[in-house]
Amino acid sequence: MPKPVPDQKLRRAEALDALDSVLPFDRRDFLAELLTDDDVATLRHLAKEGIGENSLRALASDLGYLEAWSLAATGFSLPWPAPEVLLIKFVAHHLWDPAKRETDVSHGMPEDVTAALKSAKLLRVDGPHAPNTVRRRLSSWSTLTGWRGLVGNFSAPGLRSAIKLAVRASARPRGRKSKKAVTADILTVLLKACAGDRLVDVRDRAVLITAFASGGRRRSEIASLRFEQIVEEEPVPADPKAPDGEKLPCLSIRLGRTKTTQADSDAFVLLVGRPVLALKGWLERAGITEGAVFRGIDRWGNLEKRALTPQAVNLILKRRIAKAGLDPQAFSAHGLRSGYLTETARRGIPLPEAMQQSQHRSVQQASNYYNDAERTLGRAARVII
Repeated sequence: MPKPVPDQKLRRAEALDALDSVLPFDRRDFLAELLTDDDVATLRHLAKEGIGENSLRALASDLGYLEAWSLAATGFSLPWPAPEVLLIKFVAHHLWDPAKRETDVSHGMPEDVTAALKSAKLLRVDGPHAPNTVRRRLSSWSTLTGWRGLVGNFSAPGLRSAIKLAVRASARPRGRKSKKAVTADILTVLLKACAGDRLVDVRDRAVLITAFASGGRRRSEIASLRFEQIVEEEPVPADPKAPDGEKLPCLSIRLGRTKTTQADSDAFVLLVGRPVLALKGWLERAGITEGAVFRGIDRWGNLEKRALTPQAVNLILKRRIAKAGLDPQAFSAHGLRSGYLTETARRGIPLPEAMQQSQHRSVQQASNYYNDAERTLGRAARVII
């Protein structure tokens, strides 16, 4: 895979420095190896246009992968706009029939392309990709083409047919983002694994309980949470049926721009009781009065100014899962989101009320967690036991 000369790489890395809040430092150097000057200019233009940080981060990641794949598969950087034949080649390299591969080594992604992408740590799977991953990268490719003022071939009948046939041939079952949900019982075990007075323990307890109790917030939302989004509210009754009884502390989190809400949205979620105490305890201990709420902590226990990345939130969960004696491979940060909805279903909380806290837009998607919980607790599978 050809690499840019040092001066080119340095120029691109410096240009990507303008995206400091979006791209991790080590990622910028890596992308400077792959992206062209026009690619970098496009990303900076998108940032100036106000595209969301998470969307821009995903576009940059997909663009880096596409450029690396093009260099490995064709020997050249991506052409803009891409011809239909190249789009179909991308599909053929990523969605294929494992059974046919056993008798035809030329089927699917060529070995040299696979080796190049694996050496760049861009490819982890040995089999065909997930159809949704391929569709997302094609969508990013289309978006970037449009932002360059060009018209692509992404709606061409030949490409649509190729995707349809390839998805059927790859026969890859869809898996959940987290094999297991982090329900209340699992969360209790995790919080015990965070027991301690170290700064990192206080932070991790606050991260996990805030993410769960606020409706299963996405890891990107937890990573980007800022002090200014947190609003002190009047204490609320511990028992809604006894308004004059014991009161619990309450905070609201103004969501701003998320995957399902816009920056000017008034959407908010509430924290009540223990999660409020955990979050306030972290803010007071860390002395945070503005900016990022959840931040890195170095190996010596010192607080950093830089906010956690979404990947760091996932690693915190996995590290605490391992410390609790559970399997880190079975859980991811998305398990906090699915776990919240699963727990509300177990407790008989109405779906609309749960969705108000989780901010799911799709009833069908949210109800899947309810359906799973109800099926395991129901009688239909217990006809003969």
